[in-house]
Amino acid sequence: MMKMIKPVVNISKVMEPYNTVIVGFRGVVTEGNNVKQEAVSALVNMKKAGKRIVLVSNSPLRVEQIARFLHANKVPLAVFDAIVSAGEILHYRFKSRKGDFAAVGNAYFQMGSRKDTGIFCGLDYFRVDSLAKADFIYMSEVAKTDDLLENYLPQLEHAASLGMPFVCAGNDTSSYMDGQICLSTGAFAEQYAVLGGKIITVGKPDVEILSYATEELPDFDKEKTLLIGDNLATDIKGANLLGISSALVSKGVHVNFLGEGYIPDVAKTRELATNFDAYPDFIISNLRW
Repeated sequence: MMKMIKPVVNISKVMEPYNTVIVGFRGVVTEGNNVKQEAVSALVNMKKAGKRIVLVSNSPLRVEQIARFLHANKVPLAVFDAIVSAGEILHYRFKSRKGDFAAVGNAYFQMGSRKDTGIFCGLDYFRVDSLAKADFIYMSEVAKTDDLLENYLPQLEHAASLGMPFVCAGNDTSSYMDGQICLSTGAFAEQYAVLGGKIITVGKPDVEILSYATEELPDFDKEKTLLIGDNLATDIKGANLLGISSALVSKGVHVNFLGEGYIPDVAKTRELATNFDAYPDFIISNLRW
C-alpha cells in the first residue's frame, strides 16, 4: 500500500520527531548557481533547534569545493555536522583500487564537460584524447545544458564495443547546470548499460552512501531521521531503501512536471512517485522554515 504524501508549506511543522536531517545540495540548498536563501535560513533554524544536519550530494565536486562554494555564498558551514559528496567518495575509491576499481586501468577518456572537479587530483590516472587510448570513460557532467544523449551515442557505442567501463559520480538522470535543468550522468550510464557496457556509479540511492554519511553520528536512529531532497529516483528512493522519512522539494529537478505552485500538487506528486516507485512522506515546494 502506498504511503500518504502530506503537503507542507513550512518544514518546521513536521520537524519535531526528528533529530537528524540529511539534505541534498543541488535543487535543495542551491538552484543552478545560486543559493536558496530561504533554505539557508531553514538550515540555521534547524541547527538552533538542536538538529544534526548532514549534506549528502551526488555532485562530482569534492567536499572542499562544495565547502568553498557554500562559504563564498555566505552559508555558515557550522550548520553542517558533515558534508559527503559522490565526487569525494569516487576519489577515494579510485585511490584505493579495490573492488570495481581494482582493474579499471590508468588512462581515462573524459566524456562531456572537461572541467576538472578534482576527482583524480594526486592520483596516478591520466586523461587521453581518444577512446582508442583509454582504459575507461569518466563523465562528470554534460558539456552544455542543451546537450542531448543522441550526441554521445557514437562514443558510447564505440566504448561499449571496446568493453571499457563507464565511471561517473552520481546516478541522477537530470540535474542543475548553469541555472537550468539538464541531462546528468545517470542518463548516460543507463544508456551505456543498455548497450551492454559495464557501469560504475557512486551516489544516492545507494544505501551504502547514506549509511556512510550517518555512521559516525552518535546514537543515530533511523526513526528520528528525515531526508530532504529534490530527486525521487535518488534522494527519495535512497530514503525508502534505508528506511527513513523523506520530504521531496517540488521546485527542483521535477519542477517541469510538478509545477511552480507554493503549495505542491499532491496528485501529480503521487503520479510521479508511482512512476519512480519512490515515495516521500512529505512534499514541500522549497525548503523553508
